[in-house]
Amino acid sequence: MKFNLSQEHELIKKNARDFAENELLPGVIERDEKKIWPKDAIKKMSEMGFMGIMVDSKWGGSGMDPIAYTIAMEEISRVDASAAVVMSVNNSLVCSLLEKYGNDYQKEKYLSRLSKGEIIGAFSLSEPQSGSDASNMKTYAEKKGNYYLMNGIKNWVTSGINSDVVLVFAITEKNIGHKGISCFIVEKGYEGFEVGKPEDKLGIRGSDTCELYFDNVKIPKENLIDAEGSGFKIALDTLDGGRIGIASQALGIAQAALDASIKYSKEREQFGKPISSFQGIQFKITDMSIGIETARLLIHKAAWLKGQKLKYNIVASMAKVYASEVAMQCAIECVQIYGGYGFIKETGVERFMRDAKITQIYEGTSEIQRMVIARDILK
Repeated sequence: MKFNLSQEHELIKKNARDFAENELLPGVIERDEKKIWPKDAIKKMSEMGFMGIMVDSKWGGSGMDPIAYTIAMEEISRVDASAAVVMSVNNSLVCSLLEKYGNDYQKEKYLSRLSKGEIIGAFSLSEPQSGSDASNMKTYAEKKGNYYLMNGIKNWVTSGINSDVVLVFAITEKNIGHKGISCFIVEKGYEGFEVGKPEDKLGIRGSDTCELYFDNVKIPKENLIDAEGSGFKIALDTLDGGRIGIASQALGIAQAALDASIKYSKEREQFGKPISSFQGIQFKITDMSIGIETARLLIHKAAWLKGQKLKYNIVASMAKVYASEVAMQCAIECVQIYGGYGFIKETGVERFMRDAKITQIYEGTSEIQRMVIARDILK
């Protein structure tokens, strides 16, 4: 078993880190404060092949493995978790879904453009009354000959405002539970499809999140993905891969918190010496390092299993739970090491706390992940 990165992976890491530090770091605090979507950065990420990093080159992607994806996600998240979640959704939830379940027509029309970042995708499963209980949705798509008529409300849609297409899950047959859920490609501009106001969020404020409204929206039957009734299975399978992306995002936030803590502890002096010389600070930094290294190993294992087409969903859930909790703890400790300076926005480290929290919530809460893991262990 090899733990060292390949030359290709090392190159991805360098390119992603250089890009993040040169293109994302300038203005990151302002974008967070003013809720500015990183349009120019997303365009450059597209040019670098980061928006379809795992998609086969046949469909315009970079054709790299899931480990390359986790490495790039970590490096982008280390500087700007908001830009990273746009990248994560486009890769893990949109491109991956279309590549696995879409037909050639859908791949040619949508995937080939999404993978190159020519258009941006969003994934819409949640509704106001259905969060963790995703099958309890009300959005309905009624078949009317050669099209479907969609009505309903979706919420918590990342990139809902700035995306060009949205993968929307809706009921196509009522009263049969999750077996009646289907998945559709819905383009912006379809009549009756409206976007809500951006949510005023605690963290990842540079990314947009909103509600979507469907009022008699006509969707061509060609935009049904796979088959009627397969939507819930598609959603769960896709979210398994998405959790690797979010775990990588959490890891990047944790690493940023550690990097900042090490730098500051060496510079800040109290009682005539750097605070890094005090055992209390040393123990905090040591525990942060242990958590980060462990999280990285879990994430890379999940990514490796996925790349080998082996069962990976439980390890992905473990990675997301652990990495998100490590991120939160590292962020808290970073603010503590900075003391009063950690509590002001100017230093930028309070952002780590705000950004880290969502990784414990979206794409399956830590509680849901623990239920999934326990069910597998105790079966």
